[in-house]
Amino acid sequence: MMEDEQVRVFDANRNPIGVATREEVHRLGLWHESFHCWIVSREEEIDYLYLQLRCEMKKDHPNLFDITSAGHLLAHESALDGIREIKEELGIDVTFSELIPLGIINYCVNHEDLIDNELAHTFLYKKNLAFDVFSLQEEEVSGVIKVKFTDFIDLWTGAKQNVHIKGFEIDPNGQTLGIDRMVGTNSFVPHGLSYYETIIQLIQEKLNE
Repeated sequence: MMEDEQVRVFDANRNPIGVATREEVHRLGLWHESFHCWIVSREEEIDYLYLQLRCEMKKDHPNLFDITSAGHLLAHESALDGIREIKEELGIDVTFSELIPLGIINYCVNHEDLIDNELAHTFLYKKNLAFDVFSLQEEEVSGVIKVKFTDFIDLWTGAKQNVHIKGFEIDPNGQTLGIDRMVGTNSFVPHGLSYYETIIQLIQEKLNE
């Protein structure tokens, strides 16, 4: 059971203090480690951000667009082991050396019956990827889309109310359907404005180097 998985726990100063189950860390609000990877492509001088569509069967935030690939790090794992999430969720092979570190972000979300306090080891992966290279872990991810990074910025700064996304999703019958529509902030996981602002700034810095 996923809720019984063991993860390392930390105090507010990021000092390790032991091990707990995923259920315990979310119920008690204990700090624990996660892996976040944002994938960006550059096509004809335009940067695009890839996002996953969370499966409708997910307990938290089903059918919403989210970080390209993310997951918890188990007690015996380091950030390097996080690349397994990319392979599991998206079906693409990435080496750790290809990832660009964005740092460890304090990620805090308090909703309904869980308190999620993560030390998120966050990375950027720059790669032009056709949609047909993705092989999805369908119980977790039901689609992948891309959005112009400038539009993504405008959405979270309030400059635009809706942005254009394009990609694909796999319906419950296993059929692949195209996505080509306008969406607003309510179509994305509500990570919190400060989190999105932080991520945008960190990605911008790396794209401008």
